[in-house]
Amino acid sequence: MPDMVGPIGQDAALWVQRHEVTVSEWNTCHDAGGCGLWLVTRPDQDPDTTPATGLSYPDTQEYVAWLNDTTGHAFRLPRVAEWSAMAESVIPDTPDPIFTDPRLSWASAYMLEAELPRALRPSGSFSTTEDGIADLDGSVWEWTDDCYAGSGAPARPDRCPAFWVAGIHMAAMSYLERDPARGGCAVGTPPAHLGMRLVTDNAPRS
Repeated sequence: MPDMVGPIGQDAALWVQRHEVTVSEWNTCHDAGGCGLWLVTRPDQDPDTTPATGLSYPDTQEYVAWLNDTTGHAFRLPRVAEWSAMAESVIPDTPDPIFTDPRLSWASAYMLEAELPRALRPSGSFSTTEDGIADLDGSVWEWTDDCYAGSGAPARPDRCPAFWVAGIHMAAMSYLERDPARGGCAVGTPPAHLGMRLVTDNAPRS
């Protein structure tokens, strides 16, 4: 069973995974036949404390389905509103543009992007909220269950072209994307890494 903290939130009805899913946890799913992707770490990284990254939205759904079937508990990805609420105390306010001239907005985005954490670090290397949730402000952007279908388009989760990923800022990623640096994103500055964190609406069994 994942290490969960909670209940949290205004209605105290949400339990959240303390850390992002790790490489070791992910590969347990792979070894059991639930996840098709096998993840590797560098020699200087510990699979037990290295966040699982390089994940697409369908990858995350494989893991969720396997874990729910294995544990008999209903886990899921967070929604954007839930993620934003749990990260409110550790995510900095949107920085002011460095250049106020609209013609230089590209320069502001470029310089601010350079300030974002990019290196993949062990779990617990970044901030921890008062509720005990770690690394929401880290270098891994986390998939949410909220669909992004473009301006004015209806959001249909069953046929969604992109989903919001949450981190230092929100970005919309193609649901098949595993490498944001290569594929870019639909909306927002490309994240450094794509990973996942689980939530549940019911108290997990201890």
